[in-house]
Order: sequence, then C-alpha cells, then structure tokens
Amino acid sequence: MPQHILEDRELSIATGSDLTSEGKTIKCGQNSVSGSVSQRACVYCGARVVLNPITDAFHLVHGPIGCASYTWDIRGSLSSDSELFRQSFSTDLKEKDVIFGGVVKLKQAVDEIMARFNPPVVFIYSTCLVGVIGDDVDSVCRESERRYGARFINVKAPGFAGHKALGYKLACEALFELIKPFRDNPKVKGINILGDYNLAGEIWIIKNYFKEVGLKVLSVFTGDSSYESLIKAPTASLNVVQCAGSMTYLAKMMEESFNIPYVKASFFGLEDTASALMKTVDLLGDSKARQKAKSLVEREGRKTHEAVEKYLPLLKGKKAAIFVGGGFKAVSLVRQFKALGLETVLVGTQTGSAEDYELLGELAGPSAVILDDANPAELETFMRQKGADILVGGVKERPLAYKLGVAFCDHNHERKAPLAGFAGVENFAREITLSINSPVWALARASSFLD
Repeated sequence: MPQHILEDRELSIATGSDLTSEGKTIKCGQNSVSGSVSQRACVYCGARVVLNPITDAFHLVHGPIGCASYTWDIRGSLSSDSELFRQSFSTDLKEKDVIFGGVVKLKQAVDEIMARFNPPVVFIYSTCLVGVIGDDVDSVCRESERRYGARFINVKAPGFAGHKALGYKLACEALFELIKPFRDNPKVKGINILGDYNLAGEIWIIKNYFKEVGLKVLSVFTGDSSYESLIKAPTASLNVVQCAGSMTYLAKMMEESFNIPYVKASFFGLEDTASALMKTVDLLGDSKARQKAKSLVEREGRKTHEAVEKYLPLLKGKKAAIFVGGGFKAVSLVRQFKALGLETVLVGTQTGSAEDYELLGELAGPSAVILDDANPAELETFMRQKGADILVGGVKERPLAYKLGVAFCDHNHERKAPLAGFAGVENFAREITLSINSPVWALARASSFLD
C-alpha cells in the first residue's frame, strides 16, 4: 500500500486477487474517513439526484441557499414534458431562522408555490440546518395537503446523518409514500423501470425496445417521469431495477407491499442489454414477447458488432480506470471494456456493496485495484501506478484526469450522448476511441506540471 494512503482507508482498498483467491472483503457502506476529501456526496444530495428528474414535481429545499445551489439541475435529465424540475427553490434560512425557527418561512414558500405553479407534488428537503433546529416539517406537509389537495412529502435528509447511499434510501421512502395510496388498483400486464434517470435520452431507447417486444412500460423511477405516470407503478407485473444502488430498497418495499417481483438488470453494454431484455420477458412468461426479444437482440447485436469492429484495433492493449456511483454500473463497464479489448486496472464506486466488489475482482482480474469511496489522492496514485489510459467517471473526476494527462469519458450526470442500449455501445466505443487517441495527451504528459 502506498505510504500516503490513510491508515483507516486501507481496509477499503484491495486487488482482484485479494478478493477472489485470498477471500478479503472490502470495507464499504461506512461514513467517509475524516480528512480524506471523499468523492462521495452527502445524504441530501443522494436524495435529490433520485427525485430531481420527476418533471412536474416541485423541489423545495428547506435550508440555506447553498444547499439549493449545490444541487441546481443536478441531473442532466431530458424531459418530454414539463421543465419545472430544472428550477431550484429554497427557503434561504439565515441566522435569525436558526434562533426562531424556519416554519413561518416554509409556510410562506408553500403558499407562493401553489399560487404561482400549483404542482401536483412538492418534495420538501429538510437539510442539515433543519435537522439541528428541529422544524416540524411533517405538520406543514399535512396542513398543506389539506389546504391545497396536492401531495407534500417531507424528505428528511440532513447531510450529516450519513452519506449518499442513505439519501437514496430516503428518496425511495418518499417515492413509496407517493405511490402507496394507489396500492389497491388492479394489476395490468406491464413493467416499471427503476433507476434510470434519462440523462441523455436512455429511457426513450429502452422504452422503444420493450414496445417492440410488446411490453408496456408503466412507470420510470425517475427519468422523464411525472406524478401521473408514477402513481401507475403499483399496478405493474414486474420491476426492472437498472440502478441497484439507488433503487433496490424501493423494489423490495414494492415486492413486500404490492406483491411486485423485481429483477436487477443493466442496459449498459451489448451483453448486459441483451441479458436484461431476455430476463424480463422470461420472468413474465410471455412466449410471443420472448420470440420478439430474441429477434431484436440478434438484429441489434449484429449491427452493433459491425459498427464497433472498426474501433477495436485502436483500443487494443489500452488500460482503463473506472470510478462511478454504483457497483452495477461498474460491473457493466468492466464487461464493456473487456469486449473492446481494454484491461481494467482500477475500478471503484461511491456506494458499491461487498458483493459488488467481489464480482468486480473476478471480472477485472487479479492485478486490478478495487476501492470503495475513493479520494482524489488515491485515484491519482493508482492511476499513475497502473498506467491508465482513460478514466470513466463523473464531473468530479474530470479535472483529475485532465491534470494527469489521461483521457476521460463522462458516464454520469452531464453526458450528452446516450450510452445505454445497443446504440449506446457504439457511442461509448466511439467516445473512448476518440478520447484515448487524441494527440493532446502526449503533449499534456510532457508538460512540467505533471512531474
């Protein structure tokens, strides 16, 4: 282990061989180590990124203005309808409100919201300051529902309560509260997709696949969703969980309360997209849908192989590093890189489980570095040590890659090209090929500031 890695972080870092042959387990799901400047976000941020793409919802941040600005338009989600969710609203609590309480401000904000926007659902995020001063936000929600007839849901997400994964859980509880009144509606033949946020139009691609095989997508949690679409969720026959980290908790609650089974799936990569489609139709027991899905997979798979083939010589022997939010996405990325001829030398996540890391160790190989909740110093150390040619991550990792003279691929909130489905495989191959083979990196590595 490098000397400047914090001692408390050593249990959260391993190699593939540690996890497979030696049976080591990575320490994960813990609060970030103080002083490590973790890449992981706070509880409130975790809740907001899950709920934000609901297009006609109103997101009111009950706290200081900084919390609202931090998460303004935090998901680059595309909408086919309302753009209300792109706004960020705050009660802007100040020192005086810490002393006397912020309930009056909150009620005034609710009155203004309903007079100007009249949304069907309002999520009120109780942030750190509210967790300290103890405003009774639940009573404001109950009173507002009686007065206006809309849904008001308190998302109790003080950032200091834990880390991003807890925020996911709180968002799931808020969504369950939203759809619970419709639990007795009759079941229909259809599915829900949990954990796709339509960052670059992915959910439209996935919906088209299911439309072609004859399956209706009733609700999406939460990309390009609306109040009216979400309340149809309890009538579905199956939940397809795309982002296991953010949505497995909701899927389990829906299975227990609504008797809706769920399957974990990924639409990233050729292998995983084909598997997701076939698993879904198999679980529903629809022979016609299965035949259509099989034809779709064969047709699109053949086209994708032909489209990607020209990139393979330019990628052979390159090394990839991955740092993303959840373990399921990381698994799909490792598989994609292997199919394209790249070796994954570093892979980490913000919210992965011990089972995720064991699987990543098997897929990435014995010498790959596997780590949970990394900080920039660790990422830099291991990327240099392993000679990574490209880093796949999010907005916080981009500057680090550029500083090191390493190519970068955004696989998170701000990407512009869809990377899911069969079309996403070609987009991904093209993007990493162009990035890795850009001549700018040789010039950057030669610069003195990298020494």
